[in-house]
Amino acid sequence: MMNLYFRSLPNLISLGRLFLAPAIIALIAAQQWKEACVAFLIAGISDAVDGWLAKTFDLRSELGAYLDPLADKALIVSIYVALAIVAALPATITILVVARDVMIVGAFMISLIMQKPIKVKPLMISKLNTAAQIGFAAMVLGAKAFGIPVGAWFDMSLYMVAALTLASTGAYVHQWIKHMNF
Repeated sequence: MMNLYFRSLPNLISLGRLFLAPAIIALIAAQQWKEACVAFLIAGISDAVDGWLAKTFDLRSELGAYLDPLADKALIVSIYVALAIVAALPATITILVVARDVMIVGAFMISLIMQKPIKVKPLMISKLNTAAQIGFAAMVLGAKAFGIPVGAWFDMSLYMVAALTLASTGAYVHQWIKHMNF
């Protein structure tokens, strides 16, 4: 029985991250910045932990291949939207982040409908993008939590996230076009 739980541990961590997203949104809406920051850091760290466990102990699964990116997308999209609503982030970066994920999910769905499924495998640029998006959101939450004024670090990080988001979008669109034999 314990072996079954251990084999499922990366998926359970991803599921926990998925359930943590609404709690973080509620904390942001209530402007409970320290609590939101801690909860978001836990969610961000859990992304690294579930991946490490899956690779290190060969606990990869088909469910995990779908659940992990779903949890990432739910967390990142919801956090960026919540931060834009409370004016902690510009709407433009939120639109860019959300549009990227909508495009990826849309391309995946179209591929399934057309019976040309794409294997779920994140690109290196996507991993860098996810890390940058999570890091930037954590810095914004940390600044709010501890009263740190935004300055040059905010603008530099904002542009880095925007550039990586655009690069990742382009890489996935290119890969999808190739896969669909346009």
